[in-house]
Amino acid sequence: MPLIGFDQLFEEADAAGRAVNVAVAGGADATVLSALRTACDRGWIEPIVIDRPSAIRRTAEELDLVLDGFTIVDAEEPSTAAVGAVRGGRARMLMKGQIATPTLMRAVLDPACGLRTGHVICQAPLMEITRSGRRFLLADTGICVQPTLEQKRDMLGSCVELARLLGADEPRVAILSATEAATEAMPDTLEAAELARLGVAGNLGRCQVAGPLSFDLAYATDTADKKHVAGPVVGAADVMLFPNLLAANLTIKAIMYTADCRFGGVLLGAACPVVFMSRADSVATRLCSLALALKMTNAVS
Repeated sequence: MPLIGFDQLFEEADAAGRAVNVAVAGGADATVLSALRTACDRGWIEPIVIDRPSAIRRTAEELDLVLDGFTIVDAEEPSTAAVGAVRGGRARMLMKGQIATPTLMRAVLDPACGLRTGHVICQAPLMEITRSGRRFLLADTGICVQPTLEQKRDMLGSCVELARLLGADEPRVAILSATEAATEAMPDTLEAAELARLGVAGNLGRCQVAGPLSFDLAYATDTADKKHVAGPVVGAADVMLFPNLLAANLTIKAIMYTADCRFGGVLLGAACPVVFMSRADSVATRLCSLALALKMTNAVS
């Protein structure tokens, strides 16, 4: 089965019947507050907004937005305070607001008081392409600069788990590269081939893994005949795992800004779901990210 999309995620969040406390690091931003207001009004969340209260209230006044149902927390370091709210049991999700990624990640990765679990922390957006009806997860688009083979294997496991939660009984995973041929000239293709071998051997759990595959082979069904490449993952990948952050970040931003699509992202591998996308995101994208994170949170309730 294909992955479920954002319409269903929104419906499930509406029907959940309980609001989830979310700690928001850096809440003095128009799109952040607008998304939180909408999600709060729909009964999805109870926001704990962490930033300078004067800045939060000034932004809300400019938007003519009421803060009923919001808990406002004053903190010089919103990231540390937001992570502390999760560790202290006051919130079940963390959300990146108008704050730099390195600042938030320092708090998340702090060995003494962060949200480490022993798994690799990676960003996994769910992409929904309107024209083709394709839905797929991408990783890692925001954290690991040059992941090792073992880190890729761990990220693959986290993405497969999320894909199952989104409806894929046996997720199809494409290990991406610039070519579908393994060659020593491109070391990432050798790692892709090894991950595919581990998948065939059953060492990666209930999933189908193919690699190396170029993006077109992972995405489009009509490329199989043209390139004479076959297999259940070709043209139907539920998960696309990139060789490095450069390739992943360039690809996702190209899709985001040129395709008719919806997307929302979370961090996997942390002690709780983390709503995590760009500071430049729209209200709609922040709501998609919240709906995805809520799916993960409600699954373990």
